[in-house]
Amino acid sequence: MTRPKPEPVQQVKQRRDGALRALVDGVPYARFLGIQFDRRGDELTAILPFNDKLIGNPMLPALHGGATSAFLEVTAIIELSWAFLWEDIEAGRIDLDKLAPMSLPRLPKTIDFTVDYLRSGLPRDAYARARVNRSGRRYASVHVEAWQDNRTKLFAQATGHFLMPPRETDG
Repeated sequence: MTRPKPEPVQQVKQRRDGALRALVDGVPYARFLGIQFDRRGDELTAILPFNDKLIGNPMLPALHGGATSAFLEVTAIIELSWAFLWEDIEAGRIDLDKLAPMSLPRLPKTIDFTVDYLRSGLPRDAYARARVNRSGRRYASVHVEAWQDNRTKLFAQATGHFLMPPRETDG
C-alpha cells in the first residue's frame, strides 16, 4: 500500500497563515489597535505594537486599561477560533482561494471577561498568549497572559467565557 505524498511545507504554511490573516481581518478593532499575531505551528503570540494612541495616563505614561483589555480579549477570541479551525486548516478543508473573513465560521461571542491589571503597561510593545482551558460544543473558557519585556513579569491577565458558534455538522 502506498502512502499519499506529503503536502509541500510551503503550501501548509500558506494555508495556515492565510487562515490566521482572515481570522484577524474579521475583527476590525484588532486592525484599529494594530494587533498582530506571530504563528509557530499551532501556537500564537499576539503582539500589540506600541502607539501613542494607546496611552491612557500620559503622566506615567501607562497603557490605557481599555486598550489592554481589548488586546487580551482579541487574543482570547483569535486563539479560541484558531483552535476551533485547526482541524479544518490541517485537513485542507479551508480553500485559500476563497479565504476571507466572511467565509470563515462566526467568531465566539464573549459571555464574560475578567481582567486583572497586575502593573502599569509601559509605553512599549506588549505580547500575549492565550490558553483554552475548556472548549465544548457550546461553551469555552480561555485564560490570557500579557507581558512586555519579560515573559515572567505579567502586566495583565484575564479569564473569559465564550459562546461557541455552531459547527456546520451541528445542524
